[in-house]
Amino acid sequence: MRVRLIPLFALLLAVAPVPKDVIRVRLVTSAGAIVLALDARHAPLTTANFLAYVDDGRFEGTYFYRASRRKARPTLGLIEGGVGMDARRKLAPVRLEPTDRTGLHHLNGTVSMAHGPDPDSANGNFSIMVGDTPSLDAHGTDRGFAAFGHVVSGMDVVRRILALPSGGGGDVMRGEIILKPVTILRAERLDGTPHPTGHVKPWLLGLPGR
Repeated sequence: MRVRLIPLFALLLAVAPVPKDVIRVRLVTSAGAIVLALDARHAPLTTANFLAYVDDGRFEGTYFYRASRRKARPTLGLIEGGVGMDARRKLAPVRLEPTDRTGLHHLNGTVSMAHGPDPDSANGNFSIMVGDTPSLDAHGTDRGFAAFGHVVSGMDVVRRILALPSGGGGDVMRGEIILKPVTILRAERLDGTPHPTGHVKPWLLGLPGR
């Protein structure tokens, strides 16, 4: 009989009180729920940034829009979601917390902030790893990306999203845009007290976003 191994971090969260510097967030999507455990101790800036989007409701009605599969092993890769290019939902960019400073790494199930050519430009887009992805860690002058948490339940949902048909896109996303994006219906804290930013929410007023 095949025995399914449960990651130690997930097991500890399930059977013991959650440490105060670990904040769980549930992403309820049209493909199922994903629960993340964010590491506020080692990546405080990145975690606070993500929670601001959660507490403001900025992720509600956004999408998982990218499925980046490895050519040699298409069951591995990453999915990306968040506010996309919708400027109405974006908050001020957050400074990168590189892996060589935080000690966190891009392992299977890791959640990481996306950014553009400027490493300090991350806002409301994030990725979830399927399989270890050390190429996204900091290496030498390459500052990489900010790992800041881990999936504790819902990796089956993540894998289903990764397997969805994709195409279009350009540059590093060529062929990786999910043809029928997965909607993030809501994002909710499971620990602690929400702290909304109080900023105006122009996407709710129907104002242009690009």
